[in-house]
Amino acid sequence: MGNYNRRKFLSAALSSAAISLSPEFIHAQDLNKNLSITNSNYMGDFAAPKLKKIRIAIIGVGGRGHGLIRQLAYIEGTEIVGISDLYEDLVNRSVSSCIEIGNGRHQNIVKYFGDENKWKKMLKKVKPDAVIIATNWNNHAKMAIESMNRGAHAFVEVPIAVTIDEMWQIVDTSERTQKHCMMMENVNYGREELLFLNMCRKEIIGDLLHAEAAYIHDLRDQMDDEKKRGEGLWRPYHLAKRNGNLYPTHGLGPVAQYMNLSRTEDQFNTIVSYSTPAIGRNLYAKKKHAKDHLWNKTYFKGGDLNTSIIKTNLGRTVMVQWDETSPRPYSRLNLIQGTKGTLAGFPTRIALQGGVPGATEDHHSWAKGEKLAAIYEQYDHPMYKRLETLAKKMGGHGGMDFIMLYRIVECLKEGIPLDQNVYEGCLWSVVSPLSEISVSQGGMPQKFPDFTRGRWVKTKPLQIVK
Repeated sequence: MGNYNRRKFLSAALSSAAISLSPEFIHAQDLNKNLSITNSNYMGDFAAPKLKKIRIAIIGVGGRGHGLIRQLAYIEGTEIVGISDLYEDLVNRSVSSCIEIGNGRHQNIVKYFGDENKWKKMLKKVKPDAVIIATNWNNHAKMAIESMNRGAHAFVEVPIAVTIDEMWQIVDTSERTQKHCMMMENVNYGREELLFLNMCRKEIIGDLLHAEAAYIHDLRDQMDDEKKRGEGLWRPYHLAKRNGNLYPTHGLGPVAQYMNLSRTEDQFNTIVSYSTPAIGRNLYAKKKHAKDHLWNKTYFKGGDLNTSIIKTNLGRTVMVQWDETSPRPYSRLNLIQGTKGTLAGFPTRIALQGGVPGATEDHHSWAKGEKLAAIYEQYDHPMYKRLETLAKKMGGHGGMDFIMLYRIVECLKEGIPLDQNVYEGCLWSVVSPLSEISVSQGGMPQKFPDFTRGRWVKTKPLQIVK
């Protein structure tokens, strides 16, 4: 923020940034009272030793995991060495896909299935360099921690963990073992998100003031899947038992990187959160299922829509919304507002002071659709341009999944820092438990835990990779 003396502002703000008033966070701090900054290895810009070949194991190959392992099998420099899932047919499906795709590179894949602890045997047996974790949310933390303790880098589906205590344990384990633990926030690799990141780095919209992020996605039909093997087995239970923003990172990850949050410039400070009444899920159960059905015996306490406001150390604001219940179109909002203009998503729109050349005369109307062609030509992220053709071929949420996985492999092979560090994964995910506490306290502000222990000021901004 060019009009601020950042160094003076931050030196004053940091003294209070690590203090939390919530009981859960105070307990989490107690767990770490014997671990001083000088005795832990900071992972903000950590670069692991180069890996010529990356031996990869995966835990969980349902719909999401199967797609990830197929794409990884395609990327040169990878060897799939182990696949674990509860179900034998899912393991066999993924093994067959990897062998077919891998051009001879994945011939000795060890298969583990049948009970909930076979993944531990897999880690002990195959000793992978990296582990992909694509299971239900409650397993993410323990699987990531075990993977790092076994000498592997951990790559975890979102969220990185469910509780604040789990997040501290992940940070401590990563620092102690010197192993990456990256939450695989794929949305950061979408074309629009990379475009906006590039434009923010070039200061096209000036100093950044405010962002809006969301996960608006009607997923009520998962309640019809409880007897199958998808997310309907476990995800609705979170909405039944918890009241807050349960899935913040798809929207928050990109805007946090636009704003350099947790990297040199600024940091999360406090959050307030409110939920609407819990109506939609209970109505859906009555309409779709018999009176004696499981969901009609369950009260869904989570509000249909949650809105949270985050305040940063520099006073900037981020609105984060979550709604998996209401009948409305999908959106992540993806808005970033600055002193010279605004970038917004769904649909992609741009307004600049003085207008967008060739599209608008001033900032009172949006440039959108075909009128953005020149913007894309000039500001498309260089990494997207480099991987666009291959990403479109491989797919995965429009190619963002493949770009993310390709970039992970690239960083491990070249021995350079990952685009998302362990602290960012925890800071974006901790919105969930903090929002639950705030909602339960009538919207009382909650202080963010500083998982970096004040060292985020040392972390370089995310580079625009050429």
